[in-house]
Amino acid sequence: MTSISSASSKSQPGTWRKRNALLQETNFKKSKSQRFKPMDKNKNTLTHEEITVAGVHCAGCARTIESAVTQMPGVDTVAVNFANGKVKVSYDENRQNLARIKERIESAGFQVKHEHRRAEHEAKAPFWRTPEVVAVAISGVLLGIGLLVNFLVRDSYFYVLDFKFHISAPILLLALFSGAWHFAPKGLRAVRTMALDINFLMTIAIVGAILIEEYVEAASLAFLYSLAELLEGYAVERARRSLKMLTQIAPAQAIIKRNGREHEIDVHEVKVGEIMLARPGERIALDGVVVAGQSSVNQSPITGESIPIDKHLGDEVYAGSINEQGYLEIRITKPAKDTTLSRIIEMVEEAEGQKAPSAKFVDRFARYYTPAVVFVAGLIAIVPPLFFNANFHIWFEKALTLLVISCPCALVISTPVAVISAITSAARNGVLIKGGVHLENMAQVQAIAFDKTGTLTSGKLVVTDVISLNGMTREEVLRLAASLEQRSEHPIAQAIMHAAGETPLHLVAGFKSSAGRGLQGRVNGDEYRIGTAEMFAEENVVFPHAQLQSLQAEGKTTMLLGNRHEIVGIIAVADRLRDNTRNVIDDIHRLGLKTAMLSGDNQGTARAMAQRAGITHLHAGLLPGAKVGEIKKLQAQHGKVAMVGDGINDAPALAIADVGIAMGAAGSDAALETADIALMGDDLSKLPYLITLSRNARTIIKQNVWTALLLKLALGFAVFPGWTTLVIAVLCGDMGASLAVIGNAMRLARFKPSTSRQV
Repeated sequence: MTSISSASSKSQPGTWRKRNALLQETNFKKSKSQRFKPMDKNKNTLTHEEITVAGVHCAGCARTIESAVTQMPGVDTVAVNFANGKVKVSYDENRQNLARIKERIESAGFQVKHEHRRAEHEAKAPFWRTPEVVAVAISGVLLGIGLLVNFLVRDSYFYVLDFKFHISAPILLLALFSGAWHFAPKGLRAVRTMALDINFLMTIAIVGAILIEEYVEAASLAFLYSLAELLEGYAVERARRSLKMLTQIAPAQAIIKRNGREHEIDVHEVKVGEIMLARPGERIALDGVVVAGQSSVNQSPITGESIPIDKHLGDEVYAGSINEQGYLEIRITKPAKDTTLSRIIEMVEEAEGQKAPSAKFVDRFARYYTPAVVFVAGLIAIVPPLFFNANFHIWFEKALTLLVISCPCALVISTPVAVISAITSAARNGVLIKGGVHLENMAQVQAIAFDKTGTLTSGKLVVTDVISLNGMTREEVLRLAASLEQRSEHPIAQAIMHAAGETPLHLVAGFKSSAGRGLQGRVNGDEYRIGTAEMFAEENVVFPHAQLQSLQAEGKTTMLLGNRHEIVGIIAVADRLRDNTRNVIDDIHRLGLKTAMLSGDNQGTARAMAQRAGITHLHAGLLPGAKVGEIKKLQAQHGKVAMVGDGINDAPALAIADVGIAMGAAGSDAALETADIALMGDDLSKLPYLITLSRNARTIIKQNVWTALLLKLALGFAVFPGWTTLVIAVLCGDMGASLAVIGNAMRLARFKPSTSRQV
């Protein structure tokens, strides 16, 4: 049964000034990423730079860079985006400079990428030929030889300065150095920043193994950890690859028409207003408006819509879209850096850099977990031999094993890789999620509120009924109505004008408008009015209640045409429900969510539309400000609530909702900025996909966190009876756990609307 609440006023479109005033008036409070902190008055003197760094494969690497750079004088803030390996730094240029910051990053063991060399480096350096891979391969070969020698020649030793060494020791040490050359210097540098990172812990474990003459274990540790780092880096790069594919969608060159000739020009050199050519089968290089030709354009890379869209004169096209058939001439409307695709990529990168609540919790846990385990490892190495006369060699090796297990890499990486995979998967399917917090909030949403016009409906009014009364013909009713409405910009007026077509209109004298009620004017000396039933009721004009109620029950908005004495016609208009709205609402109900419709229409029209859409709750007759109150009521009843609207008229309601979702954001900069999540196309069918994707992401994050945590706890307890050795600790506790959580998270990258199911 549909529940109804109403207000006395009817929603009308407002200007940006009105919307801004309304936003201030509602004084909504929101704990989200859109809220900005007051800027420190000294911040405007800071320089902001972005540095691309190679080798940032885990959140621990990000913390190492942040710790190293933050300590520099004049540096205000440092933020490392683990998702794309970029470092954003703000500093006082009077006290610091970019070159020194880059030197500090490189001194911490990372390579700064230079823009002019990056593409060339990436093209000429296959993964298997990088120095790291070569070193690991050499380490593995030498370790294998050393193990073979150690097995075949067990009792062959040599002496150096009265120290006894097995004949395999030099080979194993070479294997150790080859494996450790990449991470051991990082571990030693970490001492200067007082950061107990994994490189430091592994270096200590290897040095400890050498001190107790366990060369096989030391070499095995170096090889296995360097191999784990290599595989982890490769897996993370694969997770990032989806985003890199987005950056390669739009062509780097555009064909521009200048002085009657065609020129192939770099997109960054093309100016707004120039004419770009797009031939059949080519990708469109820049955003623009069609000025000549017509074609079908595949916009799926931007909006996620699988069916090509017909484009005619005046229609917008987006960079990265594919021109399927015809020849188009396009006037450029945005420079390359501001295209819709560029903004999507930029927002996705920013979103992937924002920590989700679960990631923040894991980081806080790891901050205490690692020092605690290191402290316990120290006690294990000292207490049993010192106080219980236990074997120092055995307990020292247990302590080293516990050090390796204390590495929180798998735990810390468990959440960000899942968030990266989910956000990138969504972007490739026409859904822009602007942060891990919104992804996790979406997974917990219990109810979704919809604006009606332009969301559940197409947003375009059409005349559905023209009823003539008291001797007036249908054609004359439409002609009179169009004549009175010809000066109005109201959507109903536009629908009537469109229905009238090429019909010659009357001249109207004495034109008057009454806001929210209707219009009046003189035609051929007779005064006519078109407007609401209330307008005629004030003049005591009798009108057909039954016909009006019947039309309104069908979800139609009615306008009466008449004079001071009688009604001569009724015109009904309606905003058509989107073709797939009912199916989408049914899918949302099957997922266990409640639905509500917030509308400015009267109860009769809104009720009919809600019933056709399958919406369970209706709130009618609402101004945008009143919608905020209804969202708060839904939150009190159901918990977390998402609001779906156009991102403009619904800005206050989107802001107060736990998740604000804007539709059709590809063509609206305002919608992209306002929403927490943006559906790039005018397609509600992405909502069930979004709900399922967010729930799957939350499930996978939980699986990853608990897998990493329980595995480390199990291995930690198994150290004491001697079941966990150094090699097992690296294979299972570090490399195995990290690869397991990465592989599990990368399942989200393959998640598509056609396969939307719970994991």
